[in-house]
Amino acid sequence: MKLIIHVLVVALALLLVAEVIPGIEISSFYIAVISAIVLGLLNLLVRPVLFVLTLPLTLITFGLFAFVLNALMVLFAASFIEGFNVDGFIPALLCSLFVSLASMVSDKINSD
Repeated sequence: MKLIIHVLVVALALLLVAEVIPGIEISSFYIAVISAIVLGLLNLLVRPVLFVLTLPLTLITFGLFAFVLNALMVLFAASFIEGFNVDGFIPALLCSLFVSLASMVSDKINSD
C-alpha cells in the first residue's frame, strides 16, 4: 500500500511540475503514473551505478553532482516515455528537485 501511495504522490508532483515549470509537459495522469514508476525503477537500478562511477566528481562538488544525476534520470525517462517531454537540462533539474522533495514528504508521511 505504501508503494502505491508513493507512486501516486510522485505522479501528482509530476503533474504539478508540468503546470508550474515551462518546458515540461505531461499529457495525462496515466502518463504521470507511468513516468513515476519508470523514474522509480531508474533510481533503483541505474542511479546507484552512475553514483558509484561519478563518486569522485560528487565528492569534489560536495554532493551537488547528485542533483545533476537526478536531472539526467528525468531526461532519460522522458526520452522514451511518449507523452512526457522535457525541453532541456534546467527544467529537468527543477523537476528532479521538486519530485525529490515530494518523494521525501511521501516517505516521511508513510513512515509514521
